[in-house]
Amino acid sequence: MELEEMYGRLGIRPAVYQYGESILRDLRDRFDAIDATAEYNQGKVIAAMQKNRVNATHFAATTGYGYDDAGRDNLERVYADVFHTEAALVRPQITCGTHALTVALSANLLPGDELLSPVGAPYDTLEEAIGIRESKCSLREYGVSYRQADLKPDGTFDYDTIRAAITPRTKLITIQRSKGYATRPTFSVEQIGTLITFCKSVKPDVKVMVDNCYGEFVERLEPSDLGADMVVGSLIKNPGGGLAPIGGYICGTAECVERCSYRLSAPGLGQEVGANLGLMPAFYQGLFLAPTVVAGALKGAIFAANIYERLGFACVPNATEPRHDIIQAVTLGSPEAMKAFCRGIQAAAPVDSYVTPEPWAMPGYDAEVIMAAGAFVQGSSIELSADGPIRPPYAVYFQGGLTWYHAKLGILMSLQKLAEAGLAALPE
Repeated sequence: MELEEMYGRLGIRPAVYQYGESILRDLRDRFDAIDATAEYNQGKVIAAMQKNRVNATHFAATTGYGYDDAGRDNLERVYADVFHTEAALVRPQITCGTHALTVALSANLLPGDELLSPVGAPYDTLEEAIGIRESKCSLREYGVSYRQADLKPDGTFDYDTIRAAITPRTKLITIQRSKGYATRPTFSVEQIGTLITFCKSVKPDVKVMVDNCYGEFVERLEPSDLGADMVVGSLIKNPGGGLAPIGGYICGTAECVERCSYRLSAPGLGQEVGANLGLMPAFYQGLFLAPTVVAGALKGAIFAANIYERLGFACVPNATEPRHDIIQAVTLGSPEAMKAFCRGIQAAAPVDSYVTPEPWAMPGYDAEVIMAAGAFVQGSSIELSADGPIRPPYAVYFQGGLTWYHAKLGILMSLQKLAEAGLAALPE
């Protein structure tokens, strides 16, 4: 009763709280399995830090050019060992996931080359980077062409179409692991590995990049364990553990990463420049915490699917499917329901809980987007957040939670707001 009273003081009515508790009784075994994966991945991170003899000198701040930055260089060795790659580029100068992906693409594609997506359209913000939607400085403007092979209606790979799409000009293949603003399944590392093997059997010298955003530490393997030449992501998502205030990473072959470093800084300078600006403690400690933070976010996603599916809302993944990223898509069916859901997530936040989210024209998107994110780091989607484009089927994408308990509160508060608006009815 004491815990229920605490939730009541936070704005959760008894009926909503009790419904949530009834859901949780069936999730213990799944939560135990998530904890076991987190324990394995925690060991993987610690082993990489111990191998590279992380010590207090690696936390020192550097400025200016950042020459001889021991902490930065050692962090990149740690990342390479965690992801089992030859090299890594981990920098605060990478501003977001889209930036990291753009660096990786533009560094490894030359005029006349072709980029192929075998998993359908890329995430919205990459459309302008590639040139699908016209933009200055896009890959298309620099003479790089693009084609894609759409998924089959059931969300699986269309291998015949992919084979036909790979041509002598195909230099790089990009695979988006997570669903983005789509209601397709997220791909498992095993599925991605099978696709990589297929693509390289068709064209052995093709490079494969995996957009790893939202997927790090969800499974025990990463795409780089199964043949990806590059895995790319943002530090204000999973691997930053909620502590990194900015940054991105590119882990992969020495050749690919070297080219990325030249594109990020300048030809001839590469990884030699780029001061850490005092962010090393957050980067190291965030990576250390990441496996357990991701575990909390995964529990929240599973809880959300079970909460909403039993109320009649379509969820991707559904309530029982395996998880391959931290995102939970819930199709709510109307702009009003999306707004109510996001009001609940915002109301549960430790920061800006009094703010009312409203749709707006976010840069890089072709529709208004509503976003709830009362986060310590602006835009951090490993923290409790929800967002989605205001367009049919009116799906909201819930993710994050630095602790499982905060994710739980956010999900219950989203349901509370939907119930108050008459847009969701609890079971009798």
